[in-house]
Amino acid sequence: MHEIIGFLAAILTTFSFLPQVIKTLRTGDTRSLSLPMYVCFVLGVALWATYGVLRSDLPVILANGITLVLASIILAAKVRNG
Repeated sequence: MHEIIGFLAAILTTFSFLPQVIKTLRTGDTRSLSLPMYVCFVLGVALWATYGVLRSDLPVILANGITLVLASIILAAKVRNG
């Protein structure tokens, strides 16, 4: 049961970034996004993914690995757009 809850939480929190990624890629508008927030967030998610690997915790690895990719897309767009 714990693992099911973990996977459900991972799915919901991870894919909450998808609409922002799609909007950012479609419009290219990143003016309202905070660069320091996304830098801290991407670093934090990378550390959570590392933690998941160290603990062999699949929900943590998957959720943070996918979130890392999605948030990094937004961060790259923000950096590119200045």
